[in-house]
Amino acid sequence: MRDRGLSEEEVMRGLLKMRAKDLSYDRIFSSMCTPPHPIALKAHQLFQETNLGDPGLFPGSAELEAEAVRMMAELLGHPEACGYLSTGGTESNIQAIRAARNSADFRDGNIVVPRSAHFSFDKIGDLLSLEIRKADLDGDLKVEVGSVEELIDEKTVSLVGIAGTTEFGQVDPIDRLGRLALDWGIPLHVDAAFGGFVLPFLGGDWRWDFSVEGVTSITIDPHKMGMATIPGGGLLFRHPEDLERLAAYAPYLTVARPKALTGTRSGAAAAAIWAVMSHLGMEGFKEVVNGCMALSRRMASGAKEIGIEPVIEPVMNVVTLRMEDPEGVRAALLGRRWRVSTTRSPKALRLIMMPHSTAENVDLFLGDLEDVLRKKA
Repeated sequence: MRDRGLSEEEVMRGLLKMRAKDLSYDRIFSSMCTPPHPIALKAHQLFQETNLGDPGLFPGSAELEAEAVRMMAELLGHPEACGYLSTGGTESNIQAIRAARNSADFRDGNIVVPRSAHFSFDKIGDLLSLEIRKADLDGDLKVEVGSVEELIDEKTVSLVGIAGTTEFGQVDPIDRLGRLALDWGIPLHVDAAFGGFVLPFLGGDWRWDFSVEGVTSITIDPHKMGMATIPGGGLLFRHPEDLERLAAYAPYLTVARPKALTGTRSGAAAAAIWAVMSHLGMEGFKEVVNGCMALSRRMASGAKEIGIEPVIEPVMNVVTLRMEDPEGVRAALLGRRWRVSTTRSPKALRLIMMPHSTAENVDLFLGDLEDVLRKKA
């Protein structure tokens, strides 16, 4: 740190210089985040100094959190669900599995997750000293329930299903996992960090949320398709006693038994989440999701026209394109200022159609992709 501080003008020049190094979202197809909705930014600014970790000092912010949780509970099929706003999917997954572990009378347990599970579950194994058992996927990249069942034993503290896998946007058979969890008497956590603000608006007979009896907890990320500010995640439990298993004693705060993993928590995030959900409503979110799905179909069909097949037809707004050298193609596209990512197995180019994506950029991208592939041939 400097002995003497810089002027405000110098500080701002330094910040603007660094901000100019950041990418804008317009040519990004690799991220599950998107620019926040304008009303989220306004709400965040209004509540930026508030701390949900000490809710007695900021009762308005705490009320916004409770209202946001209630709206998400309704969205996830169980209006009586309880929970809190987290920093995002990783924290929510950690806390869900921690609650499941704390419900067991042993500490040397395991959890069974799909091979498609987010890398946060590897962190969970390390943090909570749990064995992570990874179940195989079927040809559609959904978890094989038979493989899950083979991995369960008397030390399994939780099953995990994914509603919107990070790489392929696929949805596991949560209803079958729910029956399996009930048969074994163990919790089932659903990681819907991405799918939580997509699946409710797609239509169709999806069975992935609290409508499935065996589901005990759900991760959902408003800062992804919910268009809230970062960080803004959510964790919901079917039963209050599971949330209570996360409590710690803090006599010096205005709440004696906080449940969140972090101490200080942003009230601004709660305001942003509440604002977007209140402003858009079900119809507004349906319009956003329909737009993203239309772009996903446009990307997939355009790829087929140049001889590239999707790994699976888009289930959500994730498009994966099968090709021989996706890493080489990704690098070539990087030179054309496109940011895309690749998948592990099967290897493919991965593209996310987010609210910031446009038909114009999809078409421009497809033109560059065709040119890159022709030059590599």
